[in-house]
Amino acid sequence: MALLEGKDVTRAFGALKAVDAVDFQVREGEILGLIGPNGAGKTTLVNLVTGTYPLTEGEISFKGTPITGLKPAKVSRLGIARTFQIVQPFPGMSLRENVVVGALFGKNGAGRSTKEAFREADRWIDFVHLQDYRNAGVDQINISFRKRMDLAKALAMNPEVLMLDEVMAGLNTKDIEEMIALVRRINEELKISLLVIEHVMKAVMTLCHRVTVLHHGGKIADGSPQEVVKDPRVIEAYLGERYAKARKGSET
Repeated sequence: MALLEGKDVTRAFGALKAVDAVDFQVREGEILGLIGPNGAGKTTLVNLVTGTYPLTEGEISFKGTPITGLKPAKVSRLGIARTFQIVQPFPGMSLRENVVVGALFGKNGAGRSTKEAFREADRWIDFVHLQDYRNAGVDQINISFRKRMDLAKALAMNPEVLMLDEVMAGLNTKDIEEMIALVRRINEELKISLLVIEHVMKAVMTLCHRVTVLHHGGKIADGSPQEVVKDPRVIEAYLGERYAKARKGSET
């Protein structure tokens, strides 16, 4: 079953089509990888889903109901959350207070008291292993902790679909391994479906059940990770011959 589906999704900025007639699905229980070179339209597609940008053409639906044209606050209340490629914390607030915002404005936020929101925030701060930093100011924590904070804030919104925009960018090897484990727990233990934008191919290959590839705003491939990395169009547009040869050598 497709929880989130887009048909002929298009977004034009003047003469430039940043997303060009893309069909996509995020199915119940899966991790969908969304890959492609910089400027391919990946983040723009997430912005279209969340209502940050209006569609030029096409339709997006969630659980069979059209959500095209809804504002971001309404989309989040339905059960769709995201993280950001560049983490944008609320300045002057603690890590805990940032996560509370997610608890108040997500799917079940309307009926929550502030006390309940703090309790929910603490749950997700513990989940991402930031309990020792809950009262730290956001200007006092490094990029790895900021990304985990952004993840906790999104989880506090109680999503059914969670879209992760390069949560591993800028992280070291140890932090990437820990983030991979967190994403896997979110999918397997919490039963949340995910759309994952990522350039770290190790994460794509180990986490994703299926991968969609964008190039110049259009979809050029869709399939299992093993199928996609062997596709000549994907190798030419994104992975490069060096990656393809290295992967082939590791399989022999």
